Amino acid sequence: MSDKTLRRQIESIKRQKIVAKKVVSLSDFRNLKESIETRTILVVDDDEIMRNALKRILESSGYKVLLASDGLELSKILEVNRLDMVLMDVNLPWVDGYELCRLLKSHHSLSKVPLIFVSARKEEEDVRRGFDAGCNDYITKPFDVDKMTGTISTILSVGSERPSA
Repeated sequence: MSDKTLRRQIESIKRQKIVAKKVVSLSDFRNLKESIETRTILVVDDDEIMRNALKRILESSGYKVLLASDGLELSKILEVNRLDMVLMDVNLPWVDGYELCRLLKSHHSLSKVPLIFVSARKEEEDVRRGFDAGCNDYITKPFDVDKMTGTISTILSVGSERPSA
């Protein structure tokens, strides 16, 4: 058998295998890539209307959103989910947002997860207490949706690798 015949046979087998191979569509690839890169944000607010409004806003921006009404629900979510960011109200039942922020920021696997307060408390002292507790930003209610989503996007892109929480 000549070298040319052997090469043709090998190329023929290769073509058959390529033709038989399933090709992934571009849209399937994009969907897979998006699902891998989707960031998860936990919204902690005792007001159900505000929680759901933030959920709709964030989901329309492409984020996966989890909801908690207080620190206890937050702790249950942390047991089974890895978070990329937390949005939290200051006024929460049992344990206020400032204390929860300090607890999260002192935890070794959660300390790098960005936390933004979204609160109606807008006095200078309230904002200072938020930053003293360790928040990455403080947004006052009522808020501008575009400004808030821009702030979230900026903070998440600064720490472009995902937190290890």
